Amino acid sequence: MNLNAEACAEERKLQLQELEELRLDAYDSAMWYKERTKMWHDKNLRKKELKARQKVLLFQSRLKLMPGKLRSRWTGPYTIIAIRANGAIELQGSDPDSSSFLVNGHSVKSYRDGTEVCVVEEIPLFMPKSLQ
Repeated sequence: MNLNAEACAEERKLQLQELEELRLDAYDSAMWYKERTKMWHDKNLRKKELKARQKVLLFQSRLKLMPGKLRSRWTGPYTIIAIRANGAIELQGSDPDSSSFLVNGHSVKSYRDGTEVCVVEEIPLFMPKSLQ
């Protein structure tokens, strides 16, 4: 048994310094990971382009309490009356005499009624003459 207090104290200081270096390395690694994850997430976000008089669907947050497999979580369509600077959106129901209400801009998505035309390009594929 080594009962030299000075040697034990010096060894303990070295162990604490190594532990502090490991902690700082882990902190740097976590910071680097968070930055990379945020960059990836921000790169893959799609910007919502909402305008006044556009039709949108509203997310039903109450369905989280009573989920149904086949029930749609989106209601609507609603018409956008105004878009506020803080991200709030003023909506009105499909009836012209219905009252308007404010919702968070993150809880709406654009409504597609099927009138938009999707252009499909057809590319013919030919069998090479060597394989025929």
